[in-house]
This record gives sequence, structure tokens and C-alpha cells, in this order.
Amino acid sequence: CIRVARGDSHAPYCFATHNSQAPTVMYGSRHGQGYSPPLYGDIGKKANGLFSKNYGFGNVKASLSTSSDFSSYQKDGQIGFKSSGTHHNDSGRVTGAFETKYHDKHHGLKFTETWNTENVLATAISLSDKAYLPEGAKLDVDTTFSPSTGRKTAQAKGSYEREYFASDCGVDFDYGGPSVFGSAVLGYEGWQAGYQVAYDISKGKVTTSNFALGYSASDFVLSSFVNDGQEFSGSLYHKLTENPDVEVGAKMSWASGSNTTSFDVGARYQLDNDASLSVKVNNRAQVGLGYSHKLSSKVKLTLSTLVDGKSLNQPGHKLGLGLEAEM
Repeated sequence: CIRVARGDSHAPYCFATHNSQAPTVMYGSRHGQGYSPPLYGDIGKKANGLFSKNYGFGNVKASLSTSSDFSSYQKDGQIGFKSSGTHHNDSGRVTGAFETKYHDKHHGLKFTETWNTENVLATAISLSDKAYLPEGAKLDVDTTFSPSTGRKTAQAKGSYEREYFASDCGVDFDYGGPSVFGSAVLGYEGWQAGYQVAYDISKGKVTTSNFALGYSASDFVLSSFVNDGQEFSGSLYHKLTENPDVEVGAKMSWASGSNTTSFDVGARYQLDNDASLSVKVNNRAQVGLGYSHKLSSKVKLTLSTLVDGKSLNQPGHKLGLGLEAEM
């Protein structure tokens, strides 16, 4: 049995080979044949991606990245650099960032450092289960430092995923004071139920108390949330069985305090291996369109626009352009 990780799911495919016959595909979890649920923050991830990917309203963004593999004694990894810049059309402001990344695949260690035009230095360290941790465990440390203001933030988080269970917890050291947070998700045969909580130590009170319930299948994901007992939301994602190139989704939320309701529907159509078209509409009559095209194996172009259907003859419509290149 050869396991291959899948980028569009929390469980990999398992290819079972028999003699010279073509491999057959079986659906299994990451840690065995039982169901492995996602972390709380990843519940409804497919639907959220349908409404965010290939959209960049109001910005002109360009990025250039390069990477190099290396191999030596007990080391197999990659070093990468990325430079990006964004022009914000509304304000005319230009921002940028430079990122360096080091990945030690042998020990499961990732080190990322970013410096942006706001003069903020961010560092992220990640240690996965390939090193000295149990299978399914991961440790993350994120810090930021502003030399001009002296402000510092830090967050340490650990996560653990296995059959029928996924959890994470951590400590957040912010300017306003430290806080602790955590979540747990139980899953069985596609069903998933989770709880997320955060506690502000300096104020001595619970700041976040969220519940989630969902169901996930190979082509269908349904998620619902209750946030702090004030906001109720849900999302739906479906990849058409008769046409796998088409993905559709919907999101809805209601806030009891303000009695406001939002509703979005969206779809993505994979035109071919290199191009895709996305569209989304909300209850405020805003229509978003996105087009993504791989000009080559290392260059990707993204075009997007947001049209206000209530004010077609008025200014306020937004355009977006993105260009990603690798060397």
C-alpha cells in the first residue's frame, strides 16, 4: 500500500498494487482506515476557499519566488525566497514583503522569516511529526517584532490529529495581555463535531466560545457554526459528480445582536488544466468574478472584478490583478 498525501483533503489516497495490474484507489484516513477529522479551523475550508481563491478585489499584486533543493548527510530540504508587492487601488498605497523559507524535510522543520514595508519582522517555526513528536503531532511558534515601535507578539501552538480526533491548543502573548486557546473535534464516518474556546488571562474571562457541526464526503461538505451564542452560520460545498470540473457552494450567517443576515452563493469551473473561472453573488447584489490562468508552469495570472449591482452607474466597482512567478 503506497500512501500519497492529497492537497484537497485531510485524508490521503491509498494505492493498493497487485502484481502488474493498475493500482486501485481506496479512501482512507491519514492514520489508518478510520475517519480522521480536520482541526477546528479547517472545518468548512473547502467552501471558504471557493469564495476567496482567485479573487483579489481592489489590488494589483505581483510576487516572485525562487527555491533550491539541497541534500546532505541526514538532511534533505529546500531553501526559498519570495518577494511580493501590492498596490492598493483605493488609497494608492504600495506595500511589500520579502520572505525567506528553510525546510528541513528529514527532521520535519520549517523556518520562515518575513520583513515587510511596515517594518515588521515576522518569524514562524514549525516542527512536524517527522521529527521527535508522535505521529500526527505538530508544534508552531509565531512571533512578530516592530523595531520602530518596539511592539512584540508571540504565539505558541500545538496540534494533534489521529483517527476520530483532532485537537490544538496554545498561548497567545499579545500587547493587550496573554490568552490561552484550544479546540477539539470528534469525527466518525464523515460526521464531525467541535468546540473552540479562548480565555483572556489578564481580564479573567472567556472571550471565545464556538461550536461546530458538519459532515464531509468525497464530493460534499456541510458545516454549521455557533459563535459566542451570537452568530449562527453555515456553509455548503459540492463537487458535481456528473461534471467534476464544476464546484458550487453557499454560505449564510445571521447575527442575533444586529439581526443582520448575509447570504452568498458561488461556483468555480475548471476550464482546462491551466485555467479556471469563478463567480460569486451575495444578498447585497454584489457580483464577483475571477479568472485564473497558468501562462506557463511557473507563471500564474489572476484577474478579478467586483461589481455593485445596486449602483451600476456609480463609482465603487473594484478590479484586481495578480501575477505570480517562480524561478
